[in-house]
Formats: sequence, C-alpha cells, structure tokens
Amino acid sequence: MAGAAKRAGRSDMPKLIAVSKVQPDERVSEMLATGQRIFGENRVQEAQKRWGETFSDMRGELELRLIGPLQSNKAQAACALFDVIETIDREKLLKAVLAGAEKTGRLPRLLVQVNTGEEPQKAGLSPAALPEFLKRIKDEYDVTPSGLMCIPPQGEAASPHFWLLKKLAQAHGLSELSMGMSGDYETAIEMGATHVRVGSALFGLRE
Repeated sequence: MAGAAKRAGRSDMPKLIAVSKVQPDERVSEMLATGQRIFGENRVQEAQKRWGETFSDMRGELELRLIGPLQSNKAQAACALFDVIETIDREKLLKAVLAGAEKTGRLPRLLVQVNTGEEPQKAGLSPAALPEFLKRIKDEYDVTPSGLMCIPPQGEAASPHFWLLKKLAQAHGLSELSMGMSGDYETAIEMGATHVRVGSALFGLRE
C-alpha cells in the first residue's frame, strides 16, 4: 500500500479495511493482535455475533464498516452496530437507515454504491442515476454521503472503473472513495482510493 501511494505521488496513506466476513474467529483474533482496527463485514447477523459477542470487549477501539448489501429490515440493527454503511443505493434503503438511526441514536457515515459496470445482477446505482439520487436525498432528507464505493466487474480491467468513481466523487464534492480489493488494491490506491477492502490477501482464502 505504501509503495502504491508513493508511485502515485500521494502524501496521504489510504486506510486498510480488513474484510473479516466468513473468516474464522482465530484469524480475526490474529489480525486484531497486529493492531488492525478497521474491519469490513458483509452480513449484519454475522457481524453482530462477532463484534457484539465474541470480540465485544474490543468494540470501542474499532471502526466497523458494512460492505455488503443491506436489507431494509436490517437497517436498525446495522445502525446500532456499524460506524459506516458503504452500500446505500436506493431511497427506500436510505429511509430505513434514517428511521433506524432515530431509534438507535446512531447514524453511521454513509457511502453510495455505484454500479460502474452497470451489471444487472449487481447492486448499486448506475453512474447516470447518481446525480439525481444525490440531489434528491440532499433536498428531501438533508443527507450528503461521505463518499462512493464500487466493485468493478470480474474479468475486466479495474482501472477504468476506479477512474470513473473518482471523477464522480470529484464532480459531487465527495471525499471518501472505497475501491480496490485483494487483486487490485494497488491500482485503486494509485487512482485515488481513500479506503481499500482487503480480505484473502490478509487472512488467506476463506474456508
């Protein structure tokens, strides 16, 4: 990561999100022992068990980020547990999160997921739909997200997708860019990622 930042001439250091989803607790414990304090989870229920029970004594030191799809009926639980929700992609979900925040007294930082490849099977807003969505949630709910997130299509070069996400963020004055995973995080850093989501390169392959 430091090498990629240096190659890009960056003075800042992007943050590492350790993707602990589906990893056994022993590996997570080892990662905690290294000093890693930012973790990404895919499912609310799995995260509740891990961070609300198994490692609950560490919770105050951590930043927990939901990086997987969120169902509206899990929004309140997500607000109670997570510091950041990276996968806002529709108004109905945003409304559920805001309602959950009212009940829990906690509103996580929000990122909008952009489907840069416009893949029909994948969550996220199309790049063309993003400006209207951002305007609507600002006007209707007084919400400005912290940034954007994307998952490039498999089998395609990731760099055009990272470039597009960066341009979209710049156009809308959003500072946080969550992009890049185990296979392409260096490229993402070179193209401006503020956060990279790394799982197997840290923990090994999932069991």
